[in-house]
This record gives sequence, C-alpha cells and structure tokens, in this order.
Amino acid sequence: MEKALLVTIALNSEKGNWRLEDIAYELEELVRTCRVEALDNITCVCHKPTPNFLIGSGKARELALLAGELQADTLIFSHDLSGTQQRNLEEVIGKKTVDRTQLILDIFARHAKSLEGKMQVELAQLQYLLPRLVGKGIVLSRQGGGIGTSGPGETRLEVDRRRIRKRIDKLKKDLSALTLHRQTIRKRRKENALPTVVLVGYTNAGKSTLLNALTNAGQVVSGGLFTTLDPLYKSLQLPNGENIVISDTVGFLHNLPHHLIEAFKATLEEVVEADLLIHVLDIAHPRIYEHYQAVLEVLKQLNAGEKPVITALNKIDLLHDKGPIDQLKKDFPGAVAISAKLRENFESLFKEIENNFSGRMLELKVIIPHSRMDLVDLFYREGKIKKIDYLHEGIRIHLNLPKVLHHKLLHNKEIKIVNSNI
Repeated sequence: MEKALLVTIALNSEKGNWRLEDIAYELEELVRTCRVEALDNITCVCHKPTPNFLIGSGKARELALLAGELQADTLIFSHDLSGTQQRNLEEVIGKKTVDRTQLILDIFARHAKSLEGKMQVELAQLQYLLPRLVGKGIVLSRQGGGIGTSGPGETRLEVDRRRIRKRIDKLKKDLSALTLHRQTIRKRRKENALPTVVLVGYTNAGKSTLLNALTNAGQVVSGGLFTTLDPLYKSLQLPNGENIVISDTVGFLHNLPHHLIEAFKATLEEVVEADLLIHVLDIAHPRIYEHYQAVLEVLKQLNAGEKPVITALNKIDLLHDKGPIDQLKKDFPGAVAISAKLRENFESLFKEIENNFSGRMLELKVIIPHSRMDLVDLFYREGKIKKIDYLHEGIRIHLNLPKVLHHKLLHNKEIKIVNSNI
C-alpha cells in the first residue's frame, strides 16, 4: 500500500465556512477511498500564497524532512497546485506530489465503468496534464502504480502536446456524439410523457442507496466517496400509478474544480433537463449546511439552480436523538426525513413527488369491451387501477391515468368514458 503524507492548506484569501479541520477530514476521506495509507496530516495556514511553492520554500523544506523521516512515498495536498508549484515542490521534497484535483481524478478513474465514463475521465486527466508537460524530472517520469496513475492519464505523459491535443479533440467529438444519442433518448421519453427525476447531493449522502431502495437498481454502495460515476436510469411507478424515470448522478464536492464540471457536462446534462431534483442530504453529518450550500453552488454552475427540488434528509436511522429533525425541516422548507437504508418514511417522499406532478394525472371511469384485455394491461402498466368490475356490458374500470394517454384514447370508439375529473 502506498504511504502518503497529507498536507491540508487553508488560504486566508479564500472565503468560506469550511474550517481547517473539516478540510483535513475530507482530504483523509478522499485518500481512504484511494486505498492509500495516510502517515500524518500536516495543517498549514497560508497568509500569503507564493507563486513558486504556494506554501513557501521554508515550509517545503520542512515537509521534505518530515517526508524522509516517515518514509512517505507521496505528498498529497488539499489545494490545487499549478504546474510550476508542483514541479518546484517535487524538486525540493524529492517525492511525488499529488494535488486535490489529481486525487479526485484518480478516484474517478477507479470507479468509471462505462465507455462514456472512461472517456470523460481521460478527457479531464489530459486537460489537467497538458499544461504540466514541461521539461524532464519527476513529473514526467512517474512509472508504475500508485496514486495519480489510475486510468489512461499516465500513459499519455510521454507523448508530445500535439498528440495530446489531438486526443482531447477526439474525445470531445466522441462525447458529443454520445450526447446526441442521449438527447434522442430524452426526446423519446418526453414524447411518452415520462417525467424525469434526478438524484443530486454531496458525495456519500446516500443517493445510490436511495436509488436501490426505490427501484432495486443494484447500484454499488460503499462508504467511499464518488462511488457512482456513471449515471443509471431506472423506471419507477408512483403509488398513484404514474410512471417516472429516476436517475443517479456523480456526487458533488465543495470547490469542485470547474474544469471537472465541464468534462462531465455530458453526464450532468441530465440534471439540467430533469423535471424534478431530489437533493439528498446526510442528516447525520456535522457539515450538513455546508454540504447543502456546496450542492447549490454546483447547480448554479450548471444553470439548474431554479429547478423544482425536494430535499430528502437521509440517514435518520443514524440519529440517536430525533429532536433536530423538526429544526432541519424548518431550515430546509419542504424537506422529507427518510432512511434510504431502512426504507423509512418513503410514503412522505412519494407524496411530495406526486404533488410536483399532480397536474399530469387524471382520474376517470371507463367501460371497455371484454375483447380489449390489451387495454386492461395498458392501464395496469401505465396507470393505477383503483377498481375493476366485469359486467355484462363490458369491463368497468376506475383508474388514474396520465393525461397524455387519456388524450390518445379519446378518439377510440371502443372506450366509453363514464366520467372524469376534468
């Protein structure tokens, strides 16, 4: 197992509510997800960042001595480093350095399973590496395993800039083609009047667990960060009979690098096109308010900040005291407290979803011939049958049905509409 010395940096010039210890804890979580042994976590407050080392040459020499004593293989920084800063630090310390973006990309590379996911990771890695391909030395000679070498990025280090730019252009073109394919599928869903609900939230908030609980999706669930990278779409029938499509997304993170959002825009387009977002929050996490704000910031960057949202306060099973739930519901209007793991209080969640789509369903009574059992199958599949009676004159059905399907059946002379709520 690779051994790393962690360096948590807080810059006075950066605004935010994140405390140094919280930044340190999240860095440790990222490193743990990469299966790297953290030897120590050194905290550093930078009053005036330096262009050559970020943390200053004196602090760099201090880290060099500590890394030698601990026999660390790598130094991992909580802050992004420029190509110059990374190169200078490696020359002084004599060890491989990895910054926050590299760490996140390494996790993405480990978790990407689909062709599109792998392409998006490679694109982000190459865009990160391109400005860092300067000269010789540690940056260009990393071979073998270890953090920062997962995925295709490392195999591209020894090629020239021209070939890298050519590969970037090819990846962008291929991803655009996949985007057009997804748009075609999305258009077909809209034609069938299938609403789309997308789960968003901070990484490790429980989105995949919720998707599994709602749809038996079989998504991989673990305690690590960014477990879900490739989106998954599943159909779900609500208690009122309406069918929807529900999708998971990659987890968000505070100060998520903008170019990572750009690289994964093809996937994150589902957030923009969604009819409804379910913002999953870890109610047991001490930084729940900061997580909430971090997700809102990413949604704004995606131009999805005005989407209708249901806030799902997840993991109530981890609360020993249920008292804070009422206060959190006040702080997050329209929130629903649930446990995705125990499938607790899903009735309230379904009700909130149905309320958002209340205008799409129609209650009616119809009579159809006995010979049209195919219509009975259709009503069971696309709506919710409340009562069905087999009479002499035909089959009388009391049901909820999507309005779009009702309009399609209006001109069917075999269907007699007894009454409806419109």
